[in-house]
Amino acid sequence: MSERKVTPAKTAPEIRNILKLEGSAEHATGVQWFFKEEIKSHGWYTADLRRLASHFRHTLGKEQGLEFLIQVADRLFTGRILEEKIVAVFLLEKSIVALIHGTRRRQFFPKIQQLSNMLLQDEDDMVQKGLGWLLRETAKADAKRTIPYLLTIRQRASRLVLRTACETLSQADKTKILSYVYNSHSL
Repeated sequence: MSERKVTPAKTAPEIRNILKLEGSAEHATGVQWFFKEEIKSHGWYTADLRRLASHFRHTLGKEQGLEFLIQVADRLFTGRILEEKIVAVFLLEKSIVALIHGTRRRQFFPKIQQLSNMLLQDEDDMVQKGLGWLLRETAKADAKRTIPYLLTIRQRASRLVLRTACETLSQADKTKILSYVYNSHSL
């Protein structure tokens, strides 16, 4: 008997199915109250989503590695259901912290760029703070590669991410990166 190969393309739908089957229709109706625009929800509570993501992060991260988790999260981010996006963030939230130790040793720069690009548009303040922290530590350790990257993302990144990322840079570099942000939002 052959074992089924685990892939991000198969894992993301499995997570989606769990989210669909184990949600609460009653809670899904109540979730809409928190949002101005119409959202689609399966009715999960945040603590339960965090536990589910923690289970998958631990299991898949151990068996398949960070790249696999990033690919699963990327597939979940493309979904239209609120809980899919939240699980994607929770899958990666400990990954960001793990990368900080490596970035201080000038490792993982391509992974940090990839993960940053995925999370730039996430509206959760905690995700934005974590991303800013990761980029600040990356800039502190490797400004020569990080400053050009910050310049390429400054039109898409939030002020929070950019301000945090620039904290350890020289005033000239801060001004260069942040001038676009403040000029474009001044009106």
